[in-house]
Amino acid sequence: MESVRLELGERSYEIIIGEGILDSLGDKLTPFVFSRAAIVSNPTVFDIYGERALLSMKKSGINCETILIPDGETYKDFSQCYNILGELLKNRHDRKSCLIALGGGVIGDITGFAASLYMRGIDFVQIPTTLLAQVDSSVGGKTGVNHPLGKNMIGSFYQPKLVLIDTATLKTVPQREVLCGIAEVIKYGVIKDANLFEFMEERCTDLLSLKKDAITHIVKRSCEIKAEVVSGDERESGLRAILNYGHTVGHAVETETAYSKYLHGEAVAIGMCAAAKLAAELGLLKTEDAVRIKKVVEAYGLPSEIPSEMNIDALNYHMKLDKKAVSGNIKFVLPEKIGSVKIVKDISGDSIKKALHG
Repeated sequence: MESVRLELGERSYEIIIGEGILDSLGDKLTPFVFSRAAIVSNPTVFDIYGERALLSMKKSGINCETILIPDGETYKDFSQCYNILGELLKNRHDRKSCLIALGGGVIGDITGFAASLYMRGIDFVQIPTTLLAQVDSSVGGKTGVNHPLGKNMIGSFYQPKLVLIDTATLKTVPQREVLCGIAEVIKYGVIKDANLFEFMEERCTDLLSLKKDAITHIVKRSCEIKAEVVSGDERESGLRAILNYGHTVGHAVETETAYSKYLHGEAVAIGMCAAAKLAAELGLLKTEDAVRIKKVVEAYGLPSEIPSEMNIDALNYHMKLDKKAVSGNIKFVLPEKIGSVKIVKDISGDSIKKALHG
């Protein structure tokens, strides 16, 4: 079992990583003081792992209920968050209750957001079951829901009390979902760790076959990088923005396709390649490094190009509505080399369109 600590003063917490550790959930929760708990999940995940989680908590004397919402990014909206809040009220949960997010990034984001709202804030715990959630969305306290006009535009910064990562859950995750997590790990390599990027290049076969040592390494290293960045900039006033590499274009692609064509990691993969191409065209990044980024994305079977039929003007419109844009001025996280990025603004529209056209 591995552990990473995210340091945020009194809001600090542990990220515990191991294979088969879901059965220890009850023991891990006993140090926390709360009156009741409710697991938020979707039917797909709960059918596989729900009973194990409930049994572990029951053995530790924890009273827990279940709230299920439909599976998929299209249900990450305020109506489902409102339903969660309604269930908490109906079952008379109080300020000492705790929400437990059992699932992927959608479940983690919406559960954390509901926890931040209920009675102005109750505790919550993350149990991410997809690779993307394990390496990225479960850590750092970004919570929220989507809106038809933009992804994650409604939300809050709200830290969990604990993140429990059971890597064995990846064995029941469809490969397409695993690849979405791989995209986020590639991101960490580009923004902060050239050695991790090389690991992704060299261990492709092992990672695709979910070899234990390779998976544990990328999950732990990704959590370490994110913990380091978030500890230094919790609310994205500066450094944390580098975690958005690939996301400016990626979120626009998701929004333009109504969150129905691409999974989040697939859209981020497209965005990373577009940002690398833009960086090379601006003279910030060596062309060979841009090629390396695209090659490793493609090696894992992830998309690397914006579809030719996609409306570039529409993508620009969505990017100008991005949370990181100021007065319509799009800010990009662009690589300078593998392992280092910078935030760039005031890029000409022609340069952006050229990069987006592929």
